[in-house]
Amino acid sequence: MFRISEYKKVQSLQEAWELNQKKSTRTAGGMTWLRLRRNPAGTFVDLSGLGLDRIEETEEEIRIGCMVTLRALETSEIMERYTEGAAKAAVCHIIGVQFRNLATVGGSIFGRFGFSDVLTLFLSLDTYVEMYRGNEKTELVPLPEFAAAKPDRDILTRVIIRKEKLHAAYESVRTNASTDFPALTAAGTLLEDGSIRLVIGAKPQRAERVPAAESWKAERAFAERSEETPLLSEETIRAYAEEAKKTVKTGSNMRGSSRYRSALVGVETARILRTLAGAKKPADPEKNAGKGASECGETAGAGEKDRTKNSTLQKEEKGVKA
Repeated sequence: MFRISEYKKVQSLQEAWELNQKKSTRTAGGMTWLRLRRNPAGTFVDLSGLGLDRIEETEEEIRIGCMVTLRALETSEIMERYTEGAAKAAVCHIIGVQFRNLATVGGSIFGRFGFSDVLTLFLSLDTYVEMYRGNEKTELVPLPEFAAAKPDRDILTRVIIRKEKLHAAYESVRTNASTDFPALTAAGTLLEDGSIRLVIGAKPQRAERVPAAESWKAERAFAERSEETPLLSEETIRAYAEEAKKTVKTGSNMRGSSRYRSALVGVETARILRTLAGAKKPADPEKNAGKGASECGETAGAGEKDRTKNSTLQKEEKGVKA
């Protein structure tokens, strides 16, 4: 149970910032994870009255308020159009609709959770976070820099995407059920100049951009993309996927062993690259998507075969003959 001593629905960011300088203060997003904390809070700060629950678009950027819910992100026409459905794929299997109507974008980003689909998605875009530093001062921080930093006492007010001409894709694997935490997440973008960004998360460590992908390039002009003329050949896709598999460091936890996750890195990278390139996807008899997964473009509920393989690899890592 989560206990608080005082509740404050603030009228300004300055008021919120001043209150948040005390270590006992908790600034709330959707309360989905905060309510699980056992240590009490002195003051509970509510930002819901500050108009930070909107997704706004200009010619240069998309501005997402910190209080925008994951459900609003999932159903946003702006994000659907810009990310070609990747935003919906990233969040549509997070727990359930009731949960997504509470959880916020700001809380998901500020939490820097290792299992975060939201962080994985936004790291694949040219994303910045707007931080309120007090006394009417704000600062834009690149998301990769913010994600790697330790939490501070400033207020995350918005997530800002600087618009680019791109193709986007998102994949994740959930081995038990379509609404379970992911065993691995992957997101990618292919830009007009042919460069590629790849992000791998839930390793189980926090999502990060894959450095090896910085040297990857499309083999055709951006405008030539089609199933007949994909921007990457299948040979190149397999080579890039193998490189990612070898270079991305993974670990083990209850949702998957390190070896299992490394295997997934190669598989999910190939799927991301095929989508980005516009290539026709080969038949995959082992892909057993759970109910509703195909609608979101996500691998969910990988089934008994996947769980058995994962269990076998975990036993082998521990030196137990399976």
